[in-house]
Amino acid sequence: MRYPFPAGAAVVVLTAALAACGSPSQDGGAESTPRAAAAASPSPATSSAAGGGKPASAGPAAPADTGPKVPSDELTPATGSFTKKQKEYLVDRVPKGMDPAAVLQTGQETCDRLTYLVKADPDVAVGAIVTGEIANAEPAVAHLCTGHQDLVDRAAGGYADGTYEGRALRPGRYRDVSPTKACSWQVTGAGGKELASGSSTDGGRSTLTIPVSARTFTSTGCYAWLPAKDKG
Repeated sequence: MRYPFPAGAAVVVLTAALAACGSPSQDGGAESTPRAAAAASPSPATSSAAGGGKPASAGPAAPADTGPKVPSDELTPATGSFTKKQKEYLVDRVPKGMDPAAVLQTGQETCDRLTYLVKADPDVAVGAIVTGEIANAEPAVAHLCTGHQDLVDRAAGGYADGTYEGRALRPGRYRDVSPTKACSWQVTGAGGKELASGSSTDGGRSTLTIPVSARTFTSTGCYAWLPAKDKG
């Protein structure tokens, strides 16, 4: 299913609708004017092979929290009780002094957003995980909404806009999720030799191949790329 606006903007609109209505079954606000994709998508960044090849552009990480956590035997709500899966999600995730129910709500909202997005377009849901627009999806899915594990698995093989090199490169064929009209990409090999490049001035879907000989892959304005064999 295609939309007349970029996927990055679609996620902003759809998640804003969720916040406004508090339920994934509502679609209020879906007709709001979307933000420009450049504002919705992460800025290109360079990953380092020496640093383990983890792409800096793969989405915002959760704020570092190295403070003491609430012990697992003290993870109890003000009223009622947590299920086994809920408690497993909360272990080592609740800072001292914070209500465990508030942390649980964050995880449940992540599941709600995924449920809402996957009904509209599975690729957009996966792209939102790839880009980090839906952050910390892995632990939420693993414990609170296991039915979305396929989305997390697909996202693990994708790329957000940015520059990747070294061990961050995974040879194979990829297709973009929902590019802007300024989508462009380049694959280079040893010595900076260009192996492949392209652009999409009309916002149309594209595919590319990252060969084994690739040393760098750069994407701008394409939102996210998924392995070509993964068709929603």
